[in-house]
This record gives sequence, C-alpha cells and structure tokens, in this order.
Amino acid sequence: MKVTIENKKGLEKDLKVLIDKKTISGFMDQKYEEIRKDVVIKGFRPGKVPTEILKRQFGKAVYGEVIDKLLKDTTTKALEENKIKPAGQPKIDLKSFGEGKDLEYIISVTELPDVSTKGLVSMEVNEYVVKIDPKETDKRIREIAKSQNNFKDAEANYISKVNDLVVFDYKGTIDGKEFKGNEGKNTQLVLGKDLFIKGFDKQLEGVKSGDTKSVKVNLPENFPEKNLVNKSAVFECKITAVRIPEDVKIDDNFAKNMGAKDLLNLKELISKQINDEYKNSLAMITKKNILGQIEKLKLDQLPGNLIEQEVKILSQGMKEDEVKKNQKSLEDQAKKRIKTGLILNAFGEENKINVSQEEINVEIQKQFRMMPGQEKIVKDYYEQNPSAIDSLRGQIYEEKIIEEIKKKAKTTKKEITKEEAEKILKEENENILKEQAKNTKKVEVKKTKGTSKTKTLATKSKKVKKVSKK
Repeated sequence: MKVTIENKKGLEKDLKVLIDKKTISGFMDQKYEEIRKDVVIKGFRPGKVPTEILKRQFGKAVYGEVIDKLLKDTTTKALEENKIKPAGQPKIDLKSFGEGKDLEYIISVTELPDVSTKGLVSMEVNEYVVKIDPKETDKRIREIAKSQNNFKDAEANYISKVNDLVVFDYKGTIDGKEFKGNEGKNTQLVLGKDLFIKGFDKQLEGVKSGDTKSVKVNLPENFPEKNLVNKSAVFECKITAVRIPEDVKIDDNFAKNMGAKDLLNLKELISKQINDEYKNSLAMITKKNILGQIEKLKLDQLPGNLIEQEVKILSQGMKEDEVKKNQKSLEDQAKKRIKTGLILNAFGEENKINVSQEEINVEIQKQFRMMPGQEKIVKDYYEQNPSAIDSLRGQIYEEKIIEEIKKKAKTTKKEITKEEAEKILKEENENILKEQAKNTKKVEVKKTKGTSKTKTLATKSKKVKKVSKK
C-alpha cells in the first residue's frame, strides 16, 4: 500500500491510496481457498474445484467482497499511519479498479484539530456545600409525621365527623338487584377526602360503630362494569368501627417505621435528603459555569463538516427562510458547542476517562426506580434504541469529565445556608428566563418614507451541551 497526502487545506486532506494488482490477486486467491472448502459443483469432489471454475462462477462476487474489505482496512490503516483522527466519516472516491488492475482511490477527510486542555487546569470553580440547620430537619420530620395517617379507636357511641376514619362492610344494589363488584369488607374511608365514590363519604358523617347506613350514589366513569357507569346505586353499609386521628409521636419507633435505625439516624437521613435537593441544583450551576468558561477558550480551527451537522440539529423544525435569516447566529451556536465538545473529549482522552457497561446499567437502574411499574417500558426503550444507549453513555462520559475538571481546576468550596442556596438558585432561574427572552423572536420596526418594515432579529435557541465519546 502506498499513501500520499494531497490537497491539504486546513483540517481538510486528501489521501491518495494505491494498492498494486499483485496484492489484490493474493487476497483473491485466499478468498477462493476459503470458499473452495464449502462449494459443491457437479463433477468435482468437495474441496477440489479448480480455481478457474470458481473464478467463472464467483469471480465478480469475490472481487467485490475483497475490494470492500481492502477499502475498509486500508482506509483505517492509512489514517492511523498518518496520525489523522477523522471528524466524521471519510469520503472514498474510487479512481481505478477492476480485476487485473491496481486499486487507486482518494480518501477525503476532515481531521480533528489539535486541542490544548491547559486552560481547564487554571479554571476557577465554585462548589457549594449547603449547611442544613437542625431546625430545618426537625421541621421536615414534623411535616412527615403530620402527613402520616394515625388513628385510635373512638369511645362508644362516638359520632363520626370530617377527618375521622370509618371502617365498614357494604353491599350495593341497582333497582333492588345486586351487580358485579357490589360487595366490600373492612373498607376504610377518611371522611372529607372523597376518595371512594364521589359523595360517598359525606353520607357517612354522623354515624357510630354498629350503625347501618344507606348510601345513595351514581357509579363513576371508571367503574369496571362499563354498562353500569352513571347508574344510581344504593349501598347498605354496616359500620364496624369509627376511629379518630391522633398526633404521631416522633420517637425511635416512628423513626424505625420510616426505615431508620432510630430518631437520631432519621435526622441524619432527612438532613442529607434536604442537602441533596440543593446539591444537585447547585451542581448544575457549577457545571454551567465550567462549560461557559470552556466556550471562551481559544481553538483556532473547527471542522466545517461538524459545524454543518450541528447547524442542522439546531435548525430542526425551522422553515428554510428562517434558517437563512439566522444562518450566522446558528453557526455561532454550533461553533460554541463543537468547540466545547472537542475540548471535553480531548480532556477525557488525556485522562483516560471511559464509560463501562456497568455504569450504564447503574444509570438505567436509577431510571427504573424513578418510574416504578414502568420498568419494562424503559428496558424495551433502551433495547430497541441503540442511539438512546449512546446518548446515555455520552451523558455519563460528560459528567465524569466535569468531575475530573473540578479535581484539577482551582476549586473553591463554599459552605452556604439553605437561604443562601435558595437565593443563588433564584438568581440563576431569573438569568435563564432573561436569556430565553433574549433568544425568542423579536420584531424591530423600521420606518422608511412614511412606511414601516418588520424584521426578525432572533430565532429560537437551544441550550444543549453534549459530548460524544470517540
């Protein structure tokens, strides 16, 4: 194989590759030896079919297969030997080919630029640690306790009222006839919540244990027997108990019921929970700050083909005339994103950052926990969409890079209060809203000769940062 570099223009290069006919003939002979073992032709013993016969029957197919493999292997080898990292898929242009001829072709490739990551080490990064006041933890625990339904048996002859728990057995009829799903045992209703059949629990106010109460309601839209929906039913309810709410005692037993070892452990867990609520949001601000600083780093050359691809992504859903009007704005956004991705990728490679299958599985398991009951849907989605796995891998890869940057950058850890955290988050949300407002379509009115013209100044903008592991 002979390779020469031609037409070098910035990041774009043409590589001329020549493979002599003798080399190609050798690969052809190897292929014929492979197929000879399995070919069955009348008049010849297995494995003894002459090459000339094989050439007549399979020559074109064998040549095509050999050339395809040669193009793939030699293209990869030519790029590696010349230390070229392609930005996207190289283009192949066949110049000379055919049985008995040399193979000559041109590889047109846009290579990735040399990227310096020195600027990442000198970055100044703020990391926030939220200090949770014990009073906040106690307040959260009281709120949890208040939300727990805790009842005790009422005294004899106690009359039920709103917020009490009524326990009863029931049997329903429509026009005096029983129907499917008309019976229930040991049913419990908290009065005033109207969570059973609309208007049902209201009619159980004023009852006491041992009473029998007739309740008249219309069967709801979601009643399992569709032919009975909206029909008037009478439920004979036998009241077996009335219970009244009581405050939950916040002690070790309460903590154990919440899954903690004791009350002290519960406070530790709740404190961490509150901290994590702010930690994740504040981490996003830190990440945004890092990406913003990367955007300002200098990179002399950017691959034109990647910019074109990114512009297409940014302009999805836009009309053709809208794209033309905002071409420069779209290109500027695309350049920022490409530059950020290239710098992050270079840093990831330098620091040997990889994403394992185990890390991907852990992330998918997190999604299972976030969507209980829909695990199969999530599993099928990833199994049927390889691009979704690639996207997930890219997200994990980027997060690992950001964490490594934090370690190497000039990171200042700031301990702040919950109130300070809320103030920072509020300011960030306001900045996001301002940015969105700035990027929405605006209309400028220009008056000329007593007439007015309207002109679109800005179009939609997508704030997305992504890194693909190459």
